[in-house]
Amino acid sequence: MDKANCWEFHKCGRQPSGNKIDEYGVCYAAIDIVTNGTNGGKYGGRACWALSGTLCKGQAEGTIAKKIGCCKKCEFFKRVRKEEGDQFAVVSLEAL
Repeated sequence: MDKANCWEFHKCGRQPSGNKIDEYGVCYAAIDIVTNGTNGGKYGGRACWALSGTLCKGQAEGTIAKKIGCCKKCEFFKRVRKEEGDQFAVVSLEAL
């Protein structure tokens, strides 16, 4: 099973050279080196809930504390959590 990154799953076009960067800019999840490799993703692609400023339903989200409720309902978050099982990395334990 391939491990999709958030921009692949959501088809948002905000990864470098994506088709929506002129409109929305490059998403921090697609370039964050600190979370690179987390949950088997590229950059923050499988830890987007732990990064401030990512988009949710087309709107920029704030801090992890403010957005985690929305993220926990996200189908991508649920998919990564299921795929990773006991190895699932939240990145910030305060978040959940």
